[in-house]
Amino acid sequence: MKVQRTSATITATMGENAGADQVKENLLQLSCHFTWGLLFEDADIPDLEMRISEQVEFLDITSTVGMHNLLAYVRHLKGQNEGALQSLREAEALIQEEPLGKRSVVTWGNCAWVHYYMGSLAEAQSYLDKVENTCKDFASPFRYRMECAEMHCEEGWALLKCGGRNYRRAMESFAKALEAEPENPEYNTGYAVATYREDNDDNNMSLEPLRRAVILNPADPYIKVYLALKLQNIGETEEAERHIEEALSSTSCQTYVFRYAAKYYRRKGYIDKALQLLHKALQTSPESGYLHYQIGLCYKQQMIQLKTSRNTLSRRQGSIKELAQRAISKFQKTVNLRPTFEMAYVCMAEAQAEIFLYEEAEANFKTALNMENLVGHIEQDIHFRYGRYQLFHQKSEDKAITHYLKGLKIEETSYAQRKLLTALEKVAERRVKQNVRPVESTSLLGLVHKLKGNMPEALLYYEKALRLTGEMNPEF
Repeated sequence: MKVQRTSATITATMGENAGADQVKENLLQLSCHFTWGLLFEDADIPDLEMRISEQVEFLDITSTVGMHNLLAYVRHLKGQNEGALQSLREAEALIQEEPLGKRSVVTWGNCAWVHYYMGSLAEAQSYLDKVENTCKDFASPFRYRMECAEMHCEEGWALLKCGGRNYRRAMESFAKALEAEPENPEYNTGYAVATYREDNDDNNMSLEPLRRAVILNPADPYIKVYLALKLQNIGETEEAERHIEEALSSTSCQTYVFRYAAKYYRRKGYIDKALQLLHKALQTSPESGYLHYQIGLCYKQQMIQLKTSRNTLSRRQGSIKELAQRAISKFQKTVNLRPTFEMAYVCMAEAQAEIFLYEEAEANFKTALNMENLVGHIEQDIHFRYGRYQLFHQKSEDKAITHYLKGLKIEETSYAQRKLLTALEKVAERRVKQNVRPVESTSLLGLVHKLKGNMPEALLYYEKALRLTGEMNPEF
């Protein structure tokens, strides 16, 4: 039956659309998870949801309001708006236990967005009103948001939880919060963790923020394990050991302390101790991609130790294969849980190469290399490792050089960049000695010195290459 639309119904519909447009315009002014531009892949959502739930359960933080808010946003992205509202109700209940604070506008902003997406404009508007009234109470110059340390802190934690593409912005958010309150323990912890995650060069930018955070949070074992890992990086082993022991003696945040302390012991070469801690952590977080990855790294390291040991060759071969297969199984479990965890594919490929599974290794390297939105230093590291695979397993110097050069085209100063330069220099020097394509090889040495900042040395090699050929390959 055809419905007759009267002028009254048309006017009412236009009024509703105008109302929805106005609500949307107001929503866009909010400062909350829906407007912060959090970056992560759709494939990461199940793992992110699990990690947030774990943090609510196992990380002893004073308020879990922020985690309930992030969980609500993730559930909304999955199309589970009822589940999102449930998380927001839990956040609201926690807000009511505390004096009315500025951070409450984040929760109400998220509530407004979820109700808007569910078509409940009146509910969305009621939460917008709550935000507006709170902004008035705190004399914000903006109608629907506040520019303050608390907001920067909330945004910082959300960015930090959502992965590597957000870490630099997380640092900036916590830095803004610290400008207002430099002695705030929470802001210092957030800034220290963010700088640790972004610390991919040997300028050690996270060392002082971590030390400061530990001083301001003396009872927090979570930040102590980060400081221990950083101290281990720079060879301050005695101080690192002290912080690890203090963290492990605490009953707080044990699941998190175990996973990072395990990393510390693995890097120290105490693989059995690392595995013991990881299996303890796995009891409470059986679906943690991070834990399965760390266990895989332990088996891979045991495999390498055995490969370089002096045991009889036949015993070694059988055990190497078994350890490689254990590592591969753990890395496979990791990528099942976290499909965009690029380094798990790379580590799996390296373990497969050790037992001559070259087709599988090639496929995993390609999966990692073809991922979109790779962070610069990670992309450099993948090219370095793939180049090394080409050199040592496929005996292809040309392909190794190609990938070392591709990695070096990524302009980021990092540990990986220096590894690429060292690897390229070694190959080029060997080729010069063996007189393999001498012009190209000499030019490569010029490029290495240029990228290291040794311009006089670079010029000498470029001039030598020119003398060898009379003209210079423009690529170098």
